[in-house]
Amino acid sequence: MIDIVIDARMLQSSGIGSYLQGLIPLISAKHNITLLVSDKDHEIYSRYRNVDTVICSSPIYSIWEQVELPLKIPACDIFWSPHYNVPLLPVRAKKCLVTIHDVFHLAFFVTLPPLQKLYAKFILHAAARYSDMIITVSGFSKSEIIKHLNVKETGIRVIYNGINSEDYKMLDNKVLSDTENTLSLTDKYILFVGNIKPNKNIKSLLQAYASLLNQGFTGYDLVIVGKKEGFITGDSEVVRMLEDNAILKEKVFFTGHINTSDLPYIYNSSSLLVLPSLYEGFGLPPLEAMACGCPAIVSNIASLREVCGEAAYYVDPYNAEDIASGICKVLGDEPLRQDLTARGLERVKLFEWKKSAKEHM
Repeated sequence: MIDIVIDARMLQSSGIGSYLQGLIPLISAKHNITLLVSDKDHEIYSRYRNVDTVICSSPIYSIWEQVELPLKIPACDIFWSPHYNVPLLPVRAKKCLVTIHDVFHLAFFVTLPPLQKLYAKFILHAAARYSDMIITVSGFSKSEIIKHLNVKETGIRVIYNGINSEDYKMLDNKVLSDTENTLSLTDKYILFVGNIKPNKNIKSLLQAYASLLNQGFTGYDLVIVGKKEGFITGDSEVVRMLEDNAILKEKVFFTGHINTSDLPYIYNSSSLLVLPSLYEGFGLPPLEAMACGCPAIVSNIASLREVCGEAAYYVDPYNAEDIASGICKVLGDEPLRQDLTARGLERVKLFEWKKSAKEHM
């Protein structure tokens, strides 16, 4: 068995947390794993074999983690960082791997505050320079890493994310009815899953939804899985739009933090997922939606075309009216909805955590 140390402090985050939760149980079944975890997460993986935990209490992206990580990482064959915040000082590992999911911070450099610009540019280049191998999640992200970080193609490996088919699947009406009461979901809703950072383009989604409401298209609420407040790098204009528009304020619902175990029920109950992102490294929500029988509208951008193939309805993310038209089209055309649902259920079969874990090992 190989001794692997994984920085798992982001277990509870929405994107990287899903990535870790999908891979760690499978990798730990065949190798000795030590997880660096925050003090609130150290019990989560006690049920998996070959897993030890080391508490690392330093905040993510802080200067303190650069002091603590080299001290806490034990001697191992491989140290793997699932995010770009790698230790800058030497660690006791024979090889260091890093997963760079995307280079949004460099691609959207001008949108960042000055300190974030400095940190992102420095740490991303450091992650590429100090790692023996870079893992990324799509061919698009690989091309972006080569472009922005000047990395040789041979130093990057593309391994797609996966879907947990035991959790993300179509559920029967009885189960959904019971869960809807527990989660207080509305009867009919359009769904967005993610955060309010600028690349997620919620502004255009809200503009599209407002346009539909003004045209009398009032039968569906908009449910946003995520928090409206608390994102340091969030899009403040989104918050202002919601505060200033009485109709949106009444029809748009933020769920706040949702347990991962509740997401399949939310997808199953949704009429439609919309992901109008300007930039994604992979884009997991459309696949999660497809696995639950929920049709997806996504941006016509390279990464989402790579992931979704012919199983999604594509719109121009820079055109709110095109997004509105797409929503109207998919909700109003039952044969199209059924076709997208069938294509989606087939598409997700290509993305399994078992396959992803095997390629990681």
